[in-house]
Amino acid sequence: MNNKNVDDLENNNDLFEHHQFKADKGQEPLRVDKFLMNRIENATRNKIQQAAKSGFIFVNEKNVKSNYKVKPGDVAKVMFAHPPYENLLVGEKMPLEIVFEDDSLLVINKPPGLVVHPGHGNYSGTLLNGLISHFENLPSNKDGRPGLVHRIDKDTSGLLVVAKTEESMTHLAKQFYLKSSKRKYDALVWGIVEKEEGTIDENLARDPKNRLIMSVPQNKDLGKKAVTHYKVLERFNYLTLLECQLETGRTHQIRAHMKHIGHPIFNDQRYGGDKILKGTIFNKYKQFVQNCFKIIPRQALHAKSLGFVHPSSNKELNFECELPNDFSESLIKWRNYSTNI
Repeated sequence: MNNKNVDDLENNNDLFEHHQFKADKGQEPLRVDKFLMNRIENATRNKIQQAAKSGFIFVNEKNVKSNYKVKPGDVAKVMFAHPPYENLLVGEKMPLEIVFEDDSLLVINKPPGLVVHPGHGNYSGTLLNGLISHFENLPSNKDGRPGLVHRIDKDTSGLLVVAKTEESMTHLAKQFYLKSSKRKYDALVWGIVEKEEGTIDENLARDPKNRLIMSVPQNKDLGKKAVTHYKVLERFNYLTLLECQLETGRTHQIRAHMKHIGHPIFNDQRYGGDKILKGTIFNKYKQFVQNCFKIIPRQALHAKSLGFVHPSSNKELNFECELPNDFSESLIKWRNYSTNI
């Protein structure tokens, strides 16, 4: 794989096919490239070794070289480019919670757990598959994805705007590019955020040790500019509920920025928020936190409000949606727990 292809893969967050395997208890030490080749149909050793050189083989979520010896219980993962994208654009019927719709656009409240578009091993059952089923002749964005102006992570809930015409696609995409759209998220984070409000202005780049996450590079000249404004909404002894407003829209921006300042999002597995980071080690507290993890089995992040100028009327539109049940139930439990301490 030449350098250009590697750069293309690293800079495109979607063109990956994941294969993941867990070594059983009787697994004898075996090179990870051989371990994977034995389990992936039509995968050559050269293809797997190239993936390792590009930083796309992981064992227990850490980058490894092709000569790493797999041990019992290890979870090995490899990422390849997925099949031709046009093969994935198939309509599938699914319920959509449409908050607003007219001839130009629609605003959708995406539930947690729903992938926005095919990729990363999710070749069907995505929001885009549902949109194609519901609406004909949606305009494509610069990446060839019909209707999509922006996106949010699979396990993040909340508002998305979808373009229905070429004019609205161009108009809305320009607003997001110029940062004139308004996006606010509710985020439940670990720890007590001391300042009532603040701004995180730190570039983000793919983490050199783990390509699945974003991080603030040590070299300030690297990465892409990312700015997140936040203010405290509520405090719960060991956690804080924040409102985060995006000035830029980088991959995992809020999740990476919160981890950077020492306040990862509650139950964010990829960024370390799925561990008990604050509080005591007493059994009752530990059980309480674990119960909360079960209530909201994802990162506690919700795209609550969205504002933009309508492409045809030039009127400013603002939308807001309530927290989903898992998020609101978790807040109730933390509110009650904090009150009774």
